[in-house]
Amino acid sequence: MVNVQLLTQAVGELDEDRVMALLTEFVAAMPTAEEALSALNACQQGMNAVGELYETGEYFVGDLIFAGELLTKAVDLIKPVLRGEGAATIGKIVLGTVRGDIHDIGKNIFKSLVESAGFEVYDLGVDTSPEAFVAKAREVGADVVGMSGVLNLATAAMKNTVDALKAAGLRNGVKVLIGGNPVNSEVCRNVGADAFTTNAAQGVKICQGWVK
Repeated sequence: MVNVQLLTQAVGELDEDRVMALLTEFVAAMPTAEEALSALNACQQGMNAVGELYETGEYFVGDLIFAGELLTKAVDLIKPVLRGEGAATIGKIVLGTVRGDIHDIGKNIFKSLVESAGFEVYDLGVDTSPEAFVAKAREVGADVVGMSGVLNLATAAMKNTVDALKAAGLRNGVKVLIGGNPVNSEVCRNVGADAFTTNAAQGVKICQGWVK
């Protein structure tokens, strides 16, 4: 099992060599999928530390970009452990960053994780309209609709999308997961979502629980 404290610290310090060394050793030890999710959670906590350092002016935009690239490399390294050999598709997720928001780092990380966990993901990209979510969810018979957003205005777009799913008669047949900086339990209630997360690894567990 990887030392999660050291891994979190290494990501927070943007120490790519140390992160890759820790994870390479971890994967070589043939961890379980649950242990792999714990390692990814540690990486996510390190990303949170990067965000805090950015807010205090110790890190800059270039550091945020590098941190996103580093987390993507970490995810790619751990993905085979999560997926396993010959794993079947366990559900369908329609995913997108909501209307008015073009941030996609968190969405892309979540996409990689849930694909690795066995979900078929239909990524609608960024600035996605409620109508696009509805159309794709109906087309593929989605089990989950996942909406991401970083800007505060994203919460209104999330609610509009849930309302559109209701109007289309699809809401009772899908679970709705929202994620991103502005979401919390109160936002989740106001939006009408089933769950929220600010942690990609936790989001995977939520979706797995829904399709069991």
